[in-house]
Amino acid sequence: MIRMFLIGTGRMGTMIRQLAGEDPEFTIVGAVNDTNVKDLAGLDKPVDVVIDFSGRDSLPEVADYIRRTGAALVSGTTGFSDSQLEQLRRLGEFAPVLHSANYSVGVAVLKRLATEAAVLLGDGFDIEIIETHHNQKADAPSGTAKLLQKAVDPMGGLAPVYGREGLCGKRTKREIGIHAVRGGTVAGEHTVAFFGPDEEIKLNHRADSRKIFAAGALRAAKLLVEKEKGFYTLEDVLFHAARG
Repeated sequence: MIRMFLIGTGRMGTMIRQLAGEDPEFTIVGAVNDTNVKDLAGLDKPVDVVIDFSGRDSLPEVADYIRRTGAALVSGTTGFSDSQLEQLRRLGEFAPVLHSANYSVGVAVLKRLATEAAVLLGDGFDIEIIETHHNQKADAPSGTAKLLQKAVDPMGGLAPVYGREGLCGKRTKREIGIHAVRGGTVAGEHTVAFFGPDEEIKLNHRADSRKIFAAGALRAAKLLVEKEKGFYTLEDVLFHAARG
């Protein structure tokens, strides 16, 4: 039985709670949200894993809890600054820690394919990333779009251009277009497009329900609790398990 503590009680947290409640491998020990996350300071209840889909401002309390208890951390919070991401990485000294902007298994595969395509196609192809989400999403571009950007340009050699307007000049070879579309109730769609001379390749993933993200986070939690201390990506956990 995996003892789980949930941080974040929004749409994703609610879905995770629902699915975990239906899974005999999990027992939910407790939950807090952004408004009462400071209550973590008084909690030392032993758990195996913490799943965090709260806001980025909750990181100090979350980090303190992980350092104090050594519980594994599955983090799905987006919008972190570089310094906050570094703080997450350092938590790997105390516990197994996994952070991903997207817990869809399909997106993990999309990232792997996009990385390989960028290497194989080389500089002869222009790269554009288009993401679409529901009209309530607060941040843009999405965390997943940033994840895909890093996948196709790991060294950061391409300058991001966020949409285009007016006389913006010809597209250069050293840029990557990133475009955010918002509307309706779209759970999430991401396209990585490679445009070459007289041909193009598009890799696309569409989520029809947020359930896939919650299911992916729970799957990751089951694998993470078996890991040693360290900082992991979703690909580290999923693909290693698949090979094993």
